[in-house]
Amino acid sequence: MHCQFCKKNIENPVFDLGNTAVSNDLIIKKNLHSIENTYPLIFHVCPSCLLAQTEQYRDGYEIFSDDYVYFSSCSNYWLEHAKQYVELIIKKLNLTKGSFVLEIASNDGYLLTNFVEKNIECLGVEPTKSTAIEAVNKGVKTSKNIVADFGKADLIIANNVLAHVPDINDFVSALKGVLKDDGVVTIEVPHVLKLIEKSEFDTIYHEHFFYFSVLSLTNILDAHDLSIYDIDELDTHGGSIRVYVTHVGNDIDKNNSKENLNRVLNKELKYGLDSLEYYEQLKDNSFEIKLNSIKYLINKKISNKKIAAFGAAAKRNSLSIYLLSPYSLY
Repeated sequence: MHCQFCKKNIENPVFDLGNTAVSNDLIIKKNLHSIENTYPLIFHVCPSCLLAQTEQYRDGYEIFSDDYVYFSSCSNYWLEHAKQYVELIIKKLNLTKGSFVLEIASNDGYLLTNFVEKNIECLGVEPTKSTAIEAVNKGVKTSKNIVADFGKADLIIANNVLAHVPDINDFVSALKGVLKDDGVVTIEVPHVLKLIEKSEFDTIYHEHFFYFSVLSLTNILDAHDLSIYDIDELDTHGGSIRVYVTHVGNDIDKNNSKENLNRVLNKELKYGLDSLEYYEQLKDNSFEIKLNSIKYLINKKISNKKIAAFGAAAKRNSLSIYLLSPYSLY
């Protein structure tokens, strides 16, 4: 395994969850009796840049296919989160009808519809045909040609997409290339600090190639002359961060105290995210959850109780496979 950011060799994995099927790759009725492909799901941390990551086994177009099933608008909670973000960012950046907003991985237009309602020019970039068609039907422009057709962006939104792109250097470089000189990128990602602290191993699945700390994000953005100047801590996805990013050395970068950034960085250092030992506790803590969960299920079965489960969240793959597989008992 080589780090997908700095290319350094990673000798030892932190946590091996076994082999699982790809989340959101649901089986249709006619294929119920077919063999389902599974792939290793192994959590690594680069000893050099401290970027947490999994290895890529399927191409992006195989995971994010034309029939991709996740539509963000299905969640009322997520719709409200998007609405609150739009209200906040318009005020924070003083966006007007003359501004141009670009969202990467805009899904079914759940967020950009809020800009459409305010007559702020916006564009969505979305790799999955099923969700892109829905966005277009909602009046959200969705395109592959950005600078040539629309110019550079005042605001680029990258919510829960940075973890999904295996060539992270190419992706971040593209963000920089389409951003105005005084533009801002906001990036939302689950915080690996919370993943380890709360043993949220079900957040680890094949769509997620990366799991970010502010320490690792800073390294990645610095390599592309981009700078974090502010940060919000969020409750979403078990604990996330939203970073505000701009070009190194512009007025936005120079005129901010970066108080929030330094606070979160200091918190990460206090917890020990700058050492591999911190991440290694995930395996032991998750194993304890596994044993307690199996014990609970067996006791209920002995008591002739019935257990019902409903839903097909992506996280259920990692949760059910790890809990029920005998692999990790040895």
